[in-house]
Amino acid sequence: RLRTSAFSAKGGPGARPPGMGRVGAAGARKPCPGNAPPVSKVARLAGRKAYGRTLVYAEESKLKGAIVSAVAPDGRKMLRLEVRNAQTPIERKPEWIKTRAKMGPEYTKMQNLVKSEGLHTVCQEAGCPNIYECWEDREATFLIGGDQCTRRCDFCQIDTGKPEALDRDEPRRVGESVVTMDLNYATITGVARDDLEDGGAWLYAETVRQIHQQTEGRAEGRTKVELLAPDFNAVPELLAEVFSSRPEVFAHNVETVPRIFKRIRPGFRYDRSLKVITDARDYGLVTKSNLILGMGETREEVSEALRQLHEAGCELITITQYLRPTVRHHPVERWVKPHEFVELKEEAEQIGFSGVMSGPLVRSSYRAGRLYQMAIEKRGAYIASQAV
Repeated sequence: RLRTSAFSAKGGPGARPPGMGRVGAAGARKPCPGNAPPVSKVARLAGRKAYGRTLVYAEESKLKGAIVSAVAPDGRKMLRLEVRNAQTPIERKPEWIKTRAKMGPEYTKMQNLVKSEGLHTVCQEAGCPNIYECWEDREATFLIGGDQCTRRCDFCQIDTGKPEALDRDEPRRVGESVVTMDLNYATITGVARDDLEDGGAWLYAETVRQIHQQTEGRAEGRTKVELLAPDFNAVPELLAEVFSSRPEVFAHNVETVPRIFKRIRPGFRYDRSLKVITDARDYGLVTKSNLILGMGETREEVSEALRQLHEAGCELITITQYLRPTVRHHPVERWVKPHEFVELKEEAEQIGFSGVMSGPLVRSSYRAGRLYQMAIEKRGAYIASQAV
């Protein structure tokens, strides 16, 4: 892991950043052979709190601190948008952004199993604050399609780049992990794969099929699957491939409001995302989406987005606070207070959503099994009322 010169190898001040040699008698820096030039003071300040992924190799053009070029942790040149974001230091979190570790018996059992079997879930690799509750319910989330996305959203920690070749054995392995963990509910999410002819539709669909097939004989019943998918450019044939795998829940997150959508999610379109949700509902699937607050939206715009999502056919909604992954990502515009999340939950329920999870640390897969059950119960109540 690369360090800035603000910290030594043991955590104290005085360490030299990569490429910076010892200071000579005249006070001039002597670059180490073969390494990059020294890190500027501005870059050190900008990268100091990048969640362990420091911003290195930067130049400053003005004393005001404008960074004109930089290299991201993966070695690529930073985008102009990332450079602009990096000029705002990581924000201090308010006191209500915290969670307590509640390690119940099921969580402990799952933790030991994952470690002993060498399994990988988004839950522990992303350091999700809700892992204790979800694992206690025997729920977990898996990322498919690799670790490189062909699109870039300004809030997302997944890197943008050229993905590796499609791994056609991945669905089977994910299914085996679900069986080994004996999950009640599995959320499958992944990267956008615009490099593939089918946009990754087969991969998403086959993963659902494998989980259903491999857990068919489970004593507690087949593992339920929630598919959190990209939009596949709303191509009807690709959506049909995904829908035909019959996930218990089809989720597609709009994440933010129309006014700032293009800036936050340039690879997606708001109206197209709503259409994908409508198509999934028309297919008969339980539908779900997510809104992230704190990226520049207004309270009124959130209310309007909730109404638009419900009108599009969305049944389940999660609402959460944006937490900036690194200094390269979009700055936090505001910290939404807990009482506003309570108000939004009540508002969403009044609009007609079957299930709502709203809170600072809620994530789209949080209590996913419970939300699914809410949707099924409401559908059942509706069918019963129609039969009277």
